[in-house]
Amino acid sequence: MTDTKTFSQEVQNQILDTIRKSQETVTDAIRTWAETVESITPALPVPSVPFAGKLPKPEDLVANAYDFAEKLLASQRKFAEDVIEATAPVLAAKN
Repeated sequence: MTDTKTFSQEVQNQILDTIRKSQETVTDAIRTWAETVESITPALPVPSVPFAGKLPKPEDLVANAYDFAEKLLASQRKFAEDVIEATAPVLAAKN
């Protein structure tokens, strides 16, 4: 059991590392693109938008969305664990 768990963790770590590296590559490319566009774009006046100060910032939207997703995932995990616990007597009787 330990060997399977260790192997599973190693595979998960490799997958997460690959994802992290690809995300860094994309972020670097977007940063380079944004800097290039900024350097060739003339300064334009910023229009006044009513209630613009009341709109959430992009980073706040991202934080709120991930906070919600984290709570949702925790709730789903608890639900799955509760279902396993509730069915344990039936599953134990079959073994």
